[in-house]
Amino acid sequence: MITLSRRVIAACVLAAALTACGSSAGPAARPPAPAPSPAAPSAPPTLAAGPAGLTPVFEHGPRDAGRTVALTFDADMTADQGPRAAAGERFDHPRLIGTLRTLKVPATVFMTGRWAEEYPDQARAIGRDPLFEVANHSYSHYAFTGDCYGLPTVPGERMRADVERAYQAFRTVGVPAPMPYLRFPGGCYDRQALKALTPAGVTAVQWDVVGGDAFATDPDAVARQVLDGVRPGSVVVLHCTRSAAPTTEEAVRKIVPELRRQGYRFVKVSELIGAVNGRG
Repeated sequence: MITLSRRVIAACVLAAALTACGSSAGPAARPPAPAPSPAAPSAPPTLAAGPAGLTPVFEHGPRDAGRTVALTFDADMTADQGPRAAAGERFDHPRLIGTLRTLKVPATVFMTGRWAEEYPDQARAIGRDPLFEVANHSYSHYAFTGDCYGLPTVPGERMRADVERAYQAFRTVGVPAPMPYLRFPGGCYDRQALKALTPAGVTAVQWDVVGGDAFATDPDAVARQVLDGVRPGSVVVLHCTRSAAPTTEEAVRKIVPELRRQGYRFVKVSELIGAVNGRG
């Protein structure tokens, strides 16, 4: 009995020693804690609804918050211009986008849904490039008021559907995060249009500097018009359509270095809207 007890005790001592050796490096290993979930991306800045809950309208950023300027480009194509595109007319402007990339100029492209459908690869590339942001220019580029540069008119009851159809076109071609900003075709709107689009939750973006590049043939004249009009916080409207604005790319190559020489910093529209919100 004594011998057996001694053997049991010895076994217990050995087991204890082995356990101690195993634990000498520290406590037993635990599975690694899960990595923290990435923070959800913040929503793009928008303006609060206007009087009576109408869609808010943005024209320019703060004048006293540094020399910032937003170049914006309308990628226009109406719903019925498919045959013209099929016949060879170019409503895109890849050279302009390439120049903006070369010059490292952030910009906001207001794109129609029909343009995105016609040029899906370009729309997707612009939308996925952090230098740019894609915003809504309606689906059809039909006017939201009567008597707007001869454009066909969207009926009031179809305005919201037209804007939402554009967003659907962006998603279909792979634009990952189009901005909740709308530029009215022709810049034409009235109270009825602002009321009709309230449920869409967009901020209407106008401008305070007209580039004058539509159908222009003199890039120097376009550049002068922009340079003469820019003030801190300005939103400049230009176009991203070869057939309707063939001189825009050349004008941009004159505008950008001169504004930088004057101390301006190029930003997207979202930054200007965010700066306005920061004043609240």
